[in-house]
Amino acid sequence: MTFGFDTTAAEVLDGVDLTGRRAVVTGGASGIGVETARALAGAGAEVTLAVRDLTAGERTAADIVGTTANKGVRVAPLDLADRASVRAFVSGWDGPLHILVGNAGVMACPLGRTPEGWELQFATNHVGHFTLATGLLPALRAANGARVVAVSSSAHHYSPVVFDDIQYERREYAPWPAYGQSKTANILFAVEADRRWSGDGIRVNALHPGSIRTNLQRHVPREELDRMAKAALGGRPRRFKTTEQGAATSVLLATVDGGGGRYFEDCAEAPVTEPGAFSGVAPYALDPEAAERLWDVTTSLVKE
Repeated sequence: MTFGFDTTAAEVLDGVDLTGRRAVVTGGASGIGVETARALAGAGAEVTLAVRDLTAGERTAADIVGTTANKGVRVAPLDLADRASVRAFVSGWDGPLHILVGNAGVMACPLGRTPEGWELQFATNHVGHFTLATGLLPALRAANGARVVAVSSSAHHYSPVVFDDIQYERREYAPWPAYGQSKTANILFAVEADRRWSGDGIRVNALHPGSIRTNLQRHVPREELDRMAKAALGGRPRRFKTTEQGAATSVLLATVDGGGGRYFEDCAEAPVTEPGAFSGVAPYALDPEAAERLWDVTTSLVKE
């Protein structure tokens, strides 16, 4: 079967047996996270939904068990903007981890800061996932062939990582460039993590899931989303995916045996395009020097 825009997560994993594999999906109680977790569970994996809202997580887990007959679906608390929460999740994990899907995130929200003073989108979308992945590194190594998936976005075209003022301390805050910076950071993380970890059999990739109407857009009026989409696409209407289609590229990268440090969309590696194209990947998001610099900056942040 040829995978593409319309492919669903279940179709990607049709005939794939993940029995004995253990997976973590952050933000697994809403949006494409639900269908990512469902597809992995449907293929036999043990899946942990790492979520802020435990009630929603338990409800989602029960639904996935009901639709897949896989009783190995668990729920664990995780708030990516709270360093103590991330540390607790890491310390509570025991044994190997074969698949880590960094799916949770916040989009275009009003200016918010963590207790450390970090801008909320960067802290949640990048720093939280960085801390989680690096903390779980021993478990990923123990899997002997782990996959780490960073869910990014075409919105990375809005901004590179602005190293001179990552936290918006000196420049005026703007929700979309801040979101774009955090999504560029997701891709740069994949580039550098794969460089560092591939020797241990851990491959790391990033992806754009497509345009899907989910709770992620709760801070953005629908009219604004539609207007921005038409502007970015030269006046053409944006094609939206279902959540099942939006999860397809995530589960492909979670299970495929291949390279790393790359960016995918519609279940295929995306071409390098000019910034602002809103398709493909901007060159600055794959820049190995920027990736290494971001790794060092983030390491310093989380050690403070």
